[in-house]
Amino acid sequence: MSKFKLTNEFLNIFPNVEIGVLVLKGIKNEYDDQIKYKNYLNQAIEESKKFITAEVFSENTIVQKWRNAYQLFKTKKGARSSIEALLKRVNNQSELNIINPLVDIYNCISLKFGVPCGGEDLDLIKGDILLTKANGNEEFITLGSDKSEPPYENEIIYKDEVGAICRCLNWRECTRTMLTEQTKNAVFFIEEIESDNSNFTKAVDELAKMFEDNFKVKSKVYILNKNKQEVEL
Repeated sequence: MSKFKLTNEFLNIFPNVEIGVLVLKGIKNEYDDQIKYKNYLNQAIEESKKFITAEVFSENTIVQKWRNAYQLFKTKKGARSSIEALLKRVNNQSELNIINPLVDIYNCISLKFGVPCGGEDLDLIKGDILLTKANGNEEFITLGSDKSEPPYENEIIYKDEVGAICRCLNWRECTRTMLTEQTKNAVFFIEEIESDNSNFTKAVDELAKMFEDNFKVKSKVYILNKNKQEVEL
């Protein structure tokens, strides 16, 4: 059985981090009602507007927080956190399309609570998942590309035995483990780098609730931090 581990290298950079881990097994990731998921997304978009009240987008608290976090490790030029990317689309009034139920749900949680959230297909993971510093030679192929674009040395990544799963902490994921309509078993991560953010706990609880409401399956939920650095998936 695979484990998810926070390495000391990672914790040295983010000592107050909390990672919500949700494991969901035996589900059918297909739409029963696309309109329902579009409504979920539209509601989350409206709720997210409370996070982008500053006249200058970069001055919003969540945007500043994650840009500051990205200055603590080596990143690809222009890389931004996944929550900033979502909020920027809302700010620019760009359409957010439904993708598949699991992705739609975690995007809703990100928008509603202002936290980065993502997920991977557990059956496509090889070995343990580490949240760690990159060696710089990990294979990484992202959507829209057919060539490997390895992370920089010391970049913060999620990785398994095959290569990088997500680069620059939560910027961009690989195609190898991404969630699709064929996904039956999945793992999700919600990231919080400050220990006093109540939205993080609410986001974890709401993600589990949305999964149970829509898939009729209970998630296994774990919180990892410096005091609990690994869990079996």
